[in-house]
Parts: sequence; C-alpha cells; structure tokens
Amino acid sequence: MNIVKLLVPTVKRLNDVTKYCRASCSSFIHSSPNFSAQVHSPDQEVVIALGSNVGDRLHNFNEALQLMRKSGIHITRHACLYETAPAYVTDQPNFLNSAVRAVTQLGPHELLGALKKIEKDMGRTDGIRYGPRPIDLDILFYGKQRISSEILMVPHERIWERPFVMAPLMDLLGSSIDSDTVSCWHSFSNHSDGLFDSWEKLGGEPLIGKEGLKRVLPIGNGFWDWSTKTSVMGILNLTPDSFSDGGKFQSVEAAISQVRSMISEGADMIDIGAQSTRPMASRISVQQELDRLIPVLEAVLGLPEAEGKIVSVDTFYSEVAEEAVSKGAHIVNDVSAGQLDSNMLKVVADLKVPYIAMHMRGDPSTMQNSENLQYDNVCKQVVSELYSKVREAEILGIPAWRMIIDPGLGFSKNREHNLEILMGLPNIQAEIGRKSLALSHAPILIGPSRKKFLGEVCNRTAATERDAATVASVTAAVLGGANIVRVHNVRDNVDAVKLCDAMLRQRRSIPPMDVSVYVPSSFG
Repeated sequence: MNIVKLLVPTVKRLNDVTKYCRASCSSFIHSSPNFSAQVHSPDQEVVIALGSNVGDRLHNFNEALQLMRKSGIHITRHACLYETAPAYVTDQPNFLNSAVRAVTQLGPHELLGALKKIEKDMGRTDGIRYGPRPIDLDILFYGKQRISSEILMVPHERIWERPFVMAPLMDLLGSSIDSDTVSCWHSFSNHSDGLFDSWEKLGGEPLIGKEGLKRVLPIGNGFWDWSTKTSVMGILNLTPDSFSDGGKFQSVEAAISQVRSMISEGADMIDIGAQSTRPMASRISVQQELDRLIPVLEAVLGLPEAEGKIVSVDTFYSEVAEEAVSKGAHIVNDVSAGQLDSNMLKVVADLKVPYIAMHMRGDPSTMQNSENLQYDNVCKQVVSELYSKVREAEILGIPAWRMIIDPGLGFSKNREHNLEILMGLPNIQAEIGRKSLALSHAPILIGPSRKKFLGEVCNRTAATERDAATVASVTAAVLGGANIVRVHNVRDNVDAVKLCDAMLRQRRSIPPMDVSVYVPSSFG
C-alpha cells in the first residue's frame, strides 16, 4: 500500500507550516569550518545517511552506529534498510543504504569531524569519488539550520536527485509532522509541498522493489526482500497443552517428522515454540522451556531440508532467545513485545537478529479478561500500544530494519476485534505510518490459524476443524497487506498464498481505470 496516498490533509497543512518554518528556521549560515559563532542549541536533531558496499556491509553499519553513539550522537530512529545499485560509478558492488535520526550537542562542523573520524577508523581512504567504500556517513539535516561552508553543505546538496537517499529519509518521518524541526526539514525541500512531494516527484514508493532499489530485512547471512512473495510460517508446538496440537510433537523424532512435512509442503519459515501461550496457560520456567526447545532446534537446524529456510523461536524469555540464537535460530518471535521480560529488548538488540513484536495486553493467563478486552477503536489502540513497545525497542538498539509487526490475533481480542483487525490491515499500516513511515513498511505477520474466533464464526468447536476458515482468513490478510502468515496446515495455506500473490501481481500490472463519466452534450 502507498502510505503517501493517505497524506493529503498533512500535505495541505505543510503549506502553512513551511511558511512559518521559512521564517523561524535558522538563517542561512555561510561559514568557515573554524567559525566560532555557530548558532546551535545544546541539543540538535540531525539526520545522517549511511552507505556501504565494501566488506560485510551490515557489520559496517552496526559498527558505525556503535561508534556514533560513543561520539555523542544519540540515535533515536532508524530508517529501513535498502540494497541499491551503485550510482554515478556503476562498475562496483551494490550498496546498503539507510539513515538515522539522532540528537547531538556537537556543532555542525564538530559533527562532520566525528563522522569523518569514524569513516577513517573503519578503513575508508581517499579514492574515486562515488567509488567503493566500507562506510559513508553524510549529514542530511542539522536542526533547523541551512549551512554552507568550504567543507559542509546542509541540507546535503544532492538529496533531491537520489532515490537511495530519499527513500530512507522519508522512513524517518511520519505522515503527521511531529515537531517544528521536521516542519523545517519539509521547508528545505525544492517542492512547495515539502519532502513528501519531493519523494513523489522522484518516483516515490513505486520505485521500491524494482531493480536497483530494494527494501530488505537482514536474516542470517542474507537479505530478505519480502515484497516478492508472501512467506508461510509453519507452526511447531513442543508443548503438551497447546490449544490445537498440544502433545503431538514432544519427542524429537515426532517434531522432526512434522518439520520435514511442513517443508515439503512449501513452508518458508518454521516457528518453534516450547511454551504455551493459549488463554489461561500456566507459565513454565526458563530451564523447562530450554529443555524442550534446544534438542529439537538443533535437530531442525541440522536437517538438509532446512537449508535456506528461516527458523524462528517463539519465546518471551530473553535467556531462551539468547540460547536459541546462539544455536542458530534466525528470528526471535515474542508474543509480549518485551513486556514479560524486562531484559528481552536489550538482549535482542545485542543479538542483532530480526524481532517479531506482537500486541498483547497482560499475559496468557489474563489476556482475555474483561479489562483487557476493552477497546474504543481496536485498530488504533493496537497500533498505539504496540508502537510504544516498538519505539522502546528502537531506543534500546533494535533498528526498524529488524522489526516485524504482529497485531496479535486472538491475544486480548474477542471475535469482533479479530475480524476488525483482519479487515483493517491497511488502516493499521496507515496509522503506524502517521507515527513512523519506516515501521509502516515493516513486514506484517498474521497468525489466525485455527483460533477460537474462527470456530465461533463457523461453529467449529474442534481446532482441527478450522482449517478452511484459516485459509479464508489468510486470504483476507494477504490481500490486505500481510507479508507472513503463521499456520498449522501448511499445504492448503501455501496454495491460498500463491493465489493471493498472483492476484496482487495482476492488480499491480493493470493500469488504473479511467473512471471519468461521459456526459453527452445533448439528448434526444
């Protein structure tokens, strides 16, 4: 979905805001690098672009971010991650590009000096302009100031012609303008309607996914472009008391047989859980969960059939997440988005793996009580509550480019709430986009499989009788924007997803219809 299409009220408001900002933003500063009277407040919000195409590009990003923090650059928001074709000098490897928003007390030339030192410390040398480099750090915006000196131009002079810069820059905004500083950044645009219009004029969201500009999420040793197809995540429950298949896969042999079956039926991912999160489930200890999980996880990762498949671990314990990732798990899937273990977000940040953050109120034993089922607008409130946890995760070091969002079907929701979410995924994306366009682009996971609300709608009391309803709900979710579907019955849902993806590709290939109405000039 193109979030920018929903920005008309915001863009109209920009005209008034940018008039104010052009008057209130700092004057154009023309200075030498040693100019001692630089006007800046103690804390300045800045935007810094990152690029790398030499060595381990993602490692370079992680190292640069760490060095930036040590240099007094406090990162607050991350853009998505983009794999891009080289510009200007084309005979070189593809780049990774992104950007961050940060707060610093460094003056503009002090900031430039700190970034140049990081580049040098990471091995960048003088070479071909626009040529290969392990890290490239550019100041795009510095507070409300325009700056021109012999060595620094802010806003960066070539922002407006570079999709690989504009795409991550847009990610750092919300469709709602959140500060006077952001309003000033819009006023710096070379278009009257601000940065949104600049991005649209350059090509906008339709550029993403085409050759030369792909939005990607790092998993394992590779990068996942989730725009190419919907991924099917097969569920492997190792618990004795899960609502659908509890007790069936407690032995390593039974679990491995099920994984082989799901892979043969087309599963892209396997989600392994050793702690039941059904309503009213009792919590087991970290050690009990590890004892169930690790033998199966090690066996799954050793399967030849699992080569190239993504394995996630479904846990809300940070110690389980850490041990599972050390054994080779690729993703941490946390039904609590960090609220059931205060160490989870910091641990995942250090693990540097993708993180599935799901919405839930309370815990499995309390999530369906009357208090936790009170909503005025379920889609808006799910976004608000989940966004607060995701922002906390980002501040603690989990960048937006590692986030996967799950609105939590069946967790703290009744039948009507679940149906509203299934039908409201575009609205959920748009509501996230009001706060963060980066997070509105994050992959969305939906897990309706065999859940109680499907049985209530279809009068199916046994969970195993709800596969047809699951296929229908998966179809609605994929057509509404879901990128990952988590299911028990892999075969039937793989078929449903293939059809949905084909329909979406067909829809994108058809030009918009001309809906103008012909009115004859005369009758009779």
